[in-house]
Amino acid sequence: MRKNLTIVNTSPDPLKPLKNQKALVTGANSGIGEACALALGAAGADVAVNYVSRPEEAERVVQSIKQSGSNAIAIQADVSREDQVQAMFAEMLKQFGTIDILVNNAGLQRDSPFQDMTLEQWNTVIAINLTGQFLCAREAVREFLRRGVVPDVSTAAGKIICMSSVHEVIPWGGHVNYAASKGGVMQLMKSMAQELAPKKIRVNSIAPGAIKTPINRSAWDTPEAEAALLKLIPAGRAGVPLDIARVAVWLASDASDYVTGTTLFVDGGMTLYPGFATGG
Repeated sequence: MRKNLTIVNTSPDPLKPLKNQKALVTGANSGIGEACALALGAAGADVAVNYVSRPEEAERVVQSIKQSGSNAIAIQADVSREDQVQAMFAEMLKQFGTIDILVNNAGLQRDSPFQDMTLEQWNTVIAINLTGQFLCAREAVREFLRRGVVPDVSTAAGKIICMSSVHEVIPWGGHVNYAASKGGVMQLMKSMAQELAPKKIRVNSIAPGAIKTPINRSAWDTPEAEAALLKLIPAGRAGVPLDIARVAVWLASDASDYVTGTTLFVDGGMTLYPGFATGG
């Protein structure tokens, strides 16, 4: 006879599934990073808000997290610089004692037709979008392994969420460096997840589609631009940062304990190739 399944909520507070956990979000003073930092804080985590420039915006995010009842600090670091990443983690561990959640969000674009793309444009995007995720993940994993699983906090020793893009699978002419970096993030994530799963470390990616953030404002800030964009989105709307943040909270929580090595596309169906809906 089939037994009934019992769903067990391992969080001590269902309204705060990340209570007592410590999170770091890179590039967290605007856009998707800001939304993730705020959502993790609202879910109970203490949050380190990483930024490179505009410290006043990072401090605004910190104050908003504190108002939700969690602790928060701002830490400046360029994620493409190994020494700065190591210093950032040292400061976080000094302030918070450990890290449970890393959201590898920092990223940028340096767009150009391929034949005109400079080596500096290529190197800058790869360094921030891909090498930066490697450097931050490596430091987080070192702490996860040192500390191990703390059952009262989480079923995992640590969680890493890589911010990818629909362009890990959709080619993007005029943005070769960006698409290459996100394709690299996909394999970085999967390879880490495969290696680290036996150590109770979960690694996943979120792949946003068209999300209304400053990085892509030109794609949606006029009615004409947004109408053109919506032709690529079966759901009929562009996304907002909160759409991504909600998924980040779930991936960071024990509710997703059996999920590792996967990319969750949060794209309104953009990867469904809507041009083929009427036969191509």
